[in-house]
Amino acid sequence: MNLCDIREIQALLRRHGFHFSKSMGQNFLIADWVPRDIAAASGADETCGVLEIGPGVGPLTTELCRTGAKVVAVELDKALVPVLEETMAAWDNFSLVSGDVLKLDLPALVRERFGGLTPIVCANLPYNITTPVLTALVEAGCFETITVMIQKEVAQRIAGGPGSDYGAFSVFMQYHMETEVLFDVPKECFLPAPKVTSAVLRCRRRKEPPVQPVCGEKFFFKVVRASFALRRKTLVNSLASVFGSQMEKETLGEAVAACGLSPTVRGEALNLPQFAALADEIFKRIDG
Repeated sequence: MNLCDIREIQALLRRHGFHFSKSMGQNFLIADWVPRDIAAASGADETCGVLEIGPGVGPLTTELCRTGAKVVAVELDKALVPVLEETMAAWDNFSLVSGDVLKLDLPALVRERFGGLTPIVCANLPYNITTPVLTALVEAGCFETITVMIQKEVAQRIAGGPGSDYGAFSVFMQYHMETEVLFDVPKECFLPAPKVTSAVLRCRRRKEPPVQPVCGEKFFFKVVRASFALRRKTLVNSLASVFGSQMEKETLGEAVAACGLSPTVRGEALNLPQFAALADEIFKRIDG
């Protein structure tokens, strides 16, 4: 069965009485080059355990199984379970977990399913859960790479440098992972077609963070989040909205100046080393 042939997909779905769910962000691939290229980009092989999220009818799942990797797919929609039991029946290196990936103990799943293998992630993520899923995957701390297809502008924001689209999540991802946008996937490659272009993002876990602030990781990210709290305001005003009860606005301005930054700078203009320096300056003044 060609799982990217629109006629075969429609016949398969009719046979199982399946209906698309907008709330689950379901868009199935109908261009066979896409799952092949995503699976290849993931680097999956027989030494890997691959976690897939939202396999749909299984086109990417099939390509991942072809690599010889052990593939575990997590699917929230129970209506797709019998569909996957049919489409993936020939693969003994595949298993399905029916449930919500955001409610799973991911490190435990990796220990139980991928013993002795290199754990990676490869998935066509629903747009509406991109940020929470990527956060959970990164915080799990057990995946060497994460290769996902997501909305193009979100992929660019995650991998991009300081600028108008840059945000606290960009900093979070780049602190933990080396991020790279690999290629675009036009909306015509999906059934039903989404309203936006997708892109494949590859994230590789860093051996160590690119910055190591003295104040510690928790305080560093508090400063990062505070820096974007009021996106249209200056960095000082944004910081004051979070730290105003702990220090005077003037003192925050001194911390910003000590980093060589303009008093009118905004949070989206700072790179990771500048955020680390700023966090240490603020911590020093609070601690002192």
